[in-house]
Amino acid sequence: MPTARIPENTKERQQLLALRERLAEDAGLATEGTRTEDCSCPRGGGWRPGAGWANRQARQAEIDAMPAHQRPPMRMLGRRSEPAPPLQFPREGRGPGASPGAAMVDVDAPPLATTHRRGQRIVLAAVSPEAGALGLHPGMPATQARALVPELDLRDSDPEADAAFLARLALFAARRWTPAAAVSGADGVWLDLTGVTHLFGGEAAMCRRILRFCARLGFTARIAVAGTTGAAHALARFGAEAVTLCRNGGEADAIAPLPPAALRLGEPALSAARRFGIANVGELLAMPRGPLGRRFGQRTLERIDHALGRAGEPFQPIVPHEPPRALLRLLEPIATAEAIAQVLADLMALLVAQLERDGLAVRRLGLVCHRVDGEEQRLAVGTVSATRDAAHLLHLLSLKIERIEPGFGIEAMELVAVRSEPLRASQIGHDLGDVAAAPDLPPLVDRIAGRIGADRLFRVSAVESDVPERSLRNAGPLDEALDWPSGWPRPVRLLARPERVDKVIAELPDQPPLRFSWRGRTHRVRKADGPERIYGEWWARANEADAVRDYFQVEDEDGARFWLFRRGDGTDPRTGDLSWWMHGAMG
Repeated sequence: MPTARIPENTKERQQLLALRERLAEDAGLATEGTRTEDCSCPRGGGWRPGAGWANRQARQAEIDAMPAHQRPPMRMLGRRSEPAPPLQFPREGRGPGASPGAAMVDVDAPPLATTHRRGQRIVLAAVSPEAGALGLHPGMPATQARALVPELDLRDSDPEADAAFLARLALFAARRWTPAAAVSGADGVWLDLTGVTHLFGGEAAMCRRILRFCARLGFTARIAVAGTTGAAHALARFGAEAVTLCRNGGEADAIAPLPPAALRLGEPALSAARRFGIANVGELLAMPRGPLGRRFGQRTLERIDHALGRAGEPFQPIVPHEPPRALLRLLEPIATAEAIAQVLADLMALLVAQLERDGLAVRRLGLVCHRVDGEEQRLAVGTVSATRDAAHLLHLLSLKIERIEPGFGIEAMELVAVRSEPLRASQIGHDLGDVAAAPDLPPLVDRIAGRIGADRLFRVSAVESDVPERSLRNAGPLDEALDWPSGWPRPVRLLARPERVDKVIAELPDQPPLRFSWRGRTHRVRKADGPERIYGEWWARANEADAVRDYFQVEDEDGARFWLFRRGDGTDPRTGDLSWWMHGAMG
């Protein structure tokens, strides 16, 4: 071990002793009892010049002062016995004071990012909060991200799995929140909140509820509510708040400070915007439409119109359940009724097999014929009860083949079960007794309805209501119909709306009419019965709070019997204007 010579100069001697004492204090060793003549490195161990762990505190202070993405990785620092303390990074776009919304990032967990191929380059598709705090962002080349963060965990993206999850989320939204929901791109979901926000306490309460649901799934979401889909898309992805509510008509002011990428522009338009120094959407909106279209393309004008509501941008809602269907594409176009019937039989066999696998039966069946000129011919048939009897359904469709116009030929035909129901087992007749089996009426009803129209085949059922025109409804041919309450005679034919009668001669307040004129014919009353007083339904309509009707059954000299009424009780003007109305015929 080399020795240090003690200089004879008193000044140099004092400086060396002071340095040695200061170094010994830093190393936690006592300087008392040591001999200045001995080696600078005591035999008993302790600090010696040049040791790597001697400047540990100074080095750690320098490392802590460096930015997070510039700190050396753990493998360059060597093994450490103590764990590194967790660091907190603010969420992107927030300052240090926004602690409630800040994201907790643990440097012990390696930052994560997914990659995908864009042309000839591999770029980042998505980044974790840890990676975002280190300056990484989607679209950055993977090589550049690896150079900035050597310990970055890169994995291949799975667009198909992401699309499947978004489709499941849209289906859940269609069942739980709004029937109009669709997938928006690769990272969002459209929700049409028209007419449903009041069910959840308003727009703000509904958005907070959706955010809590996403948080339970482990996702961070941002929601924007606007009058246009373009503005909602821009505010949800480039806005600073978790929930943004944009008033109707305020889309231009809301999206003005956002970058041009918020308008879903293509890369050529974004490159042109960077070349011209355009930093936000407001600068694009201030430009005249003519030069704007020439410099940035017609697509840019369309995106601006979509965001501001100048042009509609409909989206196709996702269907919770895909109806059973069968499709056949033909090698050669067909145009004859016989060929169409043969293809229908093949389609019906495929559809019935699918219905049997799913345990379903048809209530409404649709046929779509795709012609070679791009036009479609559509037919539909319905049944009064669920069935998957192929012969019966083919017979119903064959009654309407003559309505198909094949044109230059039909190249494809599709059969869709528009409405289907589960088909369960039902009790049928037996031969153990003398009880006759119930007739199978549904096929007969379906055939009659197919010939004369389903709207012309119905039964009349009573509805609980005091007002006669509201006490009837049309029921299905095989549905259960309710009769009139006993003791309250009603006409055989009830007019849909009462008709005014004039030239009435009657005594007030409770006497029936002696003569009246209806539909241009004068009737002289021979017999009458009444009045039957009916009050208005004040709980249904406010203007019926004082309404009164006095109904009479009258018979004229020819034996015709009518059911008519007078508005008002004959004493209080608030109950009616004392006009007479015809409401039906008794027989």
